[in-house]
Amino acid sequence: MTGIEWGIIAVIVVIVLSLGMRTVRIVPQARVGIIQRLGNYQRSAEAGVAIVWPFVDRMLPLLDMREQVVSFPPQPVITSDNVTINVTSVVYYQILDPKNATYQVANLLAAMEQLTQTTLRNVMGGLALDTSLTSRDQVNSQLRLVLEEVTEKWGVRVNRVELKDIAPPKDIQIAMEKQMQAERQKRAAILTAEGEAQSAILRAEGNKKALILQSEGQKQSAILRAEGEAQALVTVQSAQARAIELVFGAVNGSNPTQEALAYQYLQMLPRLAENPANKVLVVPTDYAGLAGLAATLSNLGADGAKPDGGAASTSPSRVSAHMPAGAPQALIQGAQPATDKP
Repeated sequence: MTGIEWGIIAVIVVIVLSLGMRTVRIVPQARVGIIQRLGNYQRSAEAGVAIVWPFVDRMLPLLDMREQVVSFPPQPVITSDNVTINVTSVVYYQILDPKNATYQVANLLAAMEQLTQTTLRNVMGGLALDTSLTSRDQVNSQLRLVLEEVTEKWGVRVNRVELKDIAPPKDIQIAMEKQMQAERQKRAAILTAEGEAQSAILRAEGNKKALILQSEGQKQSAILRAEGEAQALVTVQSAQARAIELVFGAVNGSNPTQEALAYQYLQMLPRLAENPANKVLVVPTDYAGLAGLAATLSNLGADGAKPDGGAASTSPSRVSAHMPAGAPQALIQGAQPATDKP
């Protein structure tokens, strides 16, 4: 074969291969291809092998049927209290009907972006700045409802709408930071005051309980001390009574005379007077007789001291004359002068 023939064969082979590549298409998983025949919608090619006739059919760019995420640039929004904030939104959507997504809207992403921005302005315009910062879930729900209502005829389902960022102006941020700091200081002061009040109450209750316990302890101590003193006094009085009873029994048993008892009382008078605790000294009615007895005994002592020739000896009858009535006989006998021995 000549070179021209080989060239013709090569051209035919290239044409056949190109036609075969344009005829047989492979659609990946989770992708859908729209096939048009002579400019009209013919069918939707699912995943697998699709036959497209050259010069008659045409496959449009494949559509991704998976859930997709698109982030829109910051959008300035004016709140109800006339504060301009920049809001960045994120939309999660999924194509359910590739035919409607292709023929019902010219540019799906651009349409969704404009719809999200306008809806966001309407929703945020009815909220104050503080509410918009703290009510993101409410804003997200309202945006999702509006987007679903519109995108349903596009064959698109909006699964989720999120506000990615809300950026107020710099001066508003500074004012909000100062307000937050003031609120925190206020809460800290309130908590400190409440803690101090609770601490004071607890200390007062503790002091009250301590005083009550101390008073009860002092009361019990006083009661026990009084009972002890009373018991000791009873014991002492019992002992004294026993002693008096024994002395009285001994005295009665010895049958003492009135003169001996009077003499013993006379000897106890100086001891009673020496005691500084005694303020009153009781003297019996026959004190004069006791005094006379003491004077007589003194004179007898003085007479006994004279020499034998200078004074007459004192007789027992004379001594008895000086003794008071009721003096003991032993004292009268002891008052007799002693005679000199050779």
